[in-house]
Parts: sequence; structure tokens; C-alpha cells
Amino acid sequence: MKLKFLYVLLLALSGLSATAQYRDGGPSYDDLYDSETVAAMKSHVRTLSAAHLEGRKAGSEGEKDAAAYVEGVFKEYGIDLISPSGGDVFGIRKENGDTLTSRNVVAYVPGYDRKLRDRYIVVGARLDNIGTMTMTVDGVPVERVFCGANGNASGLAMLLELARMVQTNSIMFRRSVIFMAFGASNETYAGAWYFLNRSFSGVDEIDAMVNLDMVGTGYNGFYAYTSSNADLNAIVRTLSGELQPVHPEVTAVEAYPSDHRAFYAKEIPSVLFTTGRYPEHNTDRDTQSVLDYEMMEKELEYVYNYLLALANLQSAPSFAPQQSVPKGVSYEDVVAYYDCDQRPMFLNSADPRKFLESWVYQYLKYPDEAVINGIQGRVMVDFIIEKDGKVTDVRVAKGVSPELDAEAVKVVSASPKWKPGRLKGEKVRTSMQIPVEFRLEKKGGKGSFGIKK
Repeated sequence: MKLKFLYVLLLALSGLSATAQYRDGGPSYDDLYDSETVAAMKSHVRTLSAAHLEGRKAGSEGEKDAAAYVEGVFKEYGIDLISPSGGDVFGIRKENGDTLTSRNVVAYVPGYDRKLRDRYIVVGARLDNIGTMTMTVDGVPVERVFCGANGNASGLAMLLELARMVQTNSIMFRRSVIFMAFGASNETYAGAWYFLNRSFSGVDEIDAMVNLDMVGTGYNGFYAYTSSNADLNAIVRTLSGELQPVHPEVTAVEAYPSDHRAFYAKEIPSVLFTTGRYPEHNTDRDTQSVLDYEMMEKELEYVYNYLLALANLQSAPSFAPQQSVPKGVSYEDVVAYYDCDQRPMFLNSADPRKFLESWVYQYLKYPDEAVINGIQGRVMVDFIIEKDGKVTDVRVAKGVSPELDAEAVKVVSASPKWKPGRLKGEKVRTSMQIPVEFRLEKKGGKGSFGIKK
């Protein structure tokens, strides 16, 4: 209490009140206890959602100023810019004949691997919001500013701090990472479309995209939307077996349409990280007060770890548009695992790790020939859980070698019955994909399985 009293006294001596500090979006007493990362994200959001930017409407001076701020932070963090000074400018012809001018801000951290550094992971966040609106209250015109603290100053803040982390640890990233603030996202993802179709010549070298949109209300949950991409989901499952500050829920429902759609249209595997819709969405109440910065810091650490795993994959993730059945299976009544209301359960657990730990890795044998030849890797196995719980249609979605592939299929095929999945209360045939890990120990050449703890 004495410390807080002293702080308020100092504010009073400087001619400001604590109330004014909160009202104007400046530092507050609680900011004294922020971590460096939280303090940085608060500063980014404070600037990007300031009232004088007038809601960062696409093509406005507010959006232009926001782009200049993002560009300045990239420079401050020592991250190379791909876009020219002032952003990569593009125009959108409107129905009335006018041209809306917007811009992307694009930065780049090169990877270390000679074979993979010319492959890219794009990380993006939308720059614009919906601007302002004039309403008449008691006969008096009142302008409402849609500051967009969570939509999407929060995503931009996370993007900037993620870029800083990757730049600091660039020696750990095999692929190169492109960081983008997308202009005119609310104009049918125009900035993302322009980047992919007009501006960037290396689109064929983009292996995946990570989108950050509305990530500040973690008290509502933290979600990953992958369009049911098996390879992207596999990274989530792998990280779920490791110590993380927070874990996202993989959702089959797109929480918010955003720039990942433009990449998806190019058949580039894409994942949206978001905390979902919230009561203040697209209202003038979307201010800094709705954000949970401590949760944002935890989400940031998870996204960094996800990005690291994605950038270091030996093989690029495959594009599987809304894959609800294993490749090669044509049954129309099969439902994807993550689309079930009640997911299939093995030994009373809906977590696929239970199946891996209690069955697969208990009975898997490392083929002698694979050990002799030093063959190791991850076999992605597809299968269907029937309505009676039997496992059928086991096949390799992505293999390593004939020996490892055959062993993985054999063990999964011998699985005991599961408790089937349900959709709208009815049992359904469910498709699943699991990663079966084969690893060779450094000493002695012995084989081991599973996820390293």
C-alpha cells in the first residue's frame, strides 16, 4: 500500500492522476510488475489501438501510421525488411471507382540450414480494423472509434515479439521465417492475396503459414484452427506431450475468417491461433482493458515452440483440404477425429497419446534391418475406428522406409477395440492419424520409440 501511495503521489507531483493514466492508456501502477515481454506487448497495443489511429480502417491514415510503427519495431529489433520503406503499397479499386491504397509490412529472418533456408514459413497478423462510425445521440453527432485492441493489435503485438524471439534464436531455425502485417485484411484479405499473387516471387517455396488474429482474451480459451490438416495437428499432439505454459484446443470450427484463407486457397498448409470471438468484438469497447497480457505471454511461448517445430520439419507439411478420411479411403460417412462431439476413446481416454503409450509403444519392435542401416523417423499412420470400436483401413499417410512403415501398420492394426466417437449423439465411423516415432540412440545403435521427455 505504501508503494502504491508513493506512486500516486509521484503522479500527482507530475500533474497527472492515476485515473488519467488509466484513461489515456498510459502506464499504470500494475505495470511496475510486468515482465519485459508483457511490457513490450502493452506498449505495442497501446500504440496500435490509440484513438488517434481512428480504428486503422483499410486505406486510412491510421492504417498507414500503424504500418509505419510495425516497420519501425522490426528495424529496432534488427530484423531485415523485405518490403520497401513505407510498406509494400497496393491499390484496391472500389465499386464507386475510387482506389483504396493499403500496404503490407514484410520482414525476414533467414534460416541456418543450407538445404532448407530457401523454404519459408510465413507468420502473419492483420493490420487493419473497421475504423470509425458516426452516430446521432440526442440529436448530436458522436463519433465512435473502433480501436481494435484485441482485433487485431493483440495479434500484431504478438507478431512483433515473436519476430524478436526468432531473430534472437535464429541459429535454431532451419527454414527462413517471414513476418507480415497484412494490410486491408477486412477487404477480402487483399494484402495476403497481393503478397501471394503479385508481390512475392517465392510462393512455391512457402511450406506453411501461421496466422495470429485476436489472441488477447485467453480467459475465453486458446484455439488452433488447422482446417483438419493432419501434419499441423501432429505438431500440436507432439507439443502436448511436452511441458508448455498453455496448450491450444484444436478446433474444427473456424473461429474467425482471416488471412490464412488466402494461403489456404494457394494450397499452403495454414494454422490460425486465436482466443476466439468475445463480447467486445467489433465494438468501441474493444480497448486494452479486455486483454489478458499474462495469458498472451504464455500463448506467445507456445506459438514460438510451434513455429520452431514447424520450421525444423525434415519434410514440408502436406496440404490436405478438409481431410475427413484417410488418403485413399472414399467412404462418405467417415468423420474426422477433431470433428466429433465425443471423440473416440482408448482405455477411457480421448487423448491419442494414451493409445501410443499404452499400446503402440508397448508392442512396437524396431526392425533389425532399420537399426543396421541407421533408419529412423516418424511414420504417419491413418486408420478408421468403426462404430463397434474396431480399427480398420490402417495405412501409411507419410512413410519413412518399408521396414518402419510395415511395423507401424502391423501394431496399429492389432489394436483392441476403442469406444467409438459420436456426432450429435450418434455413433460414427471416425478417421484418425497418429505419429509413430522411431528413434536410434546415439550409443550402441539401439532403437527407441515415442516422444522424448
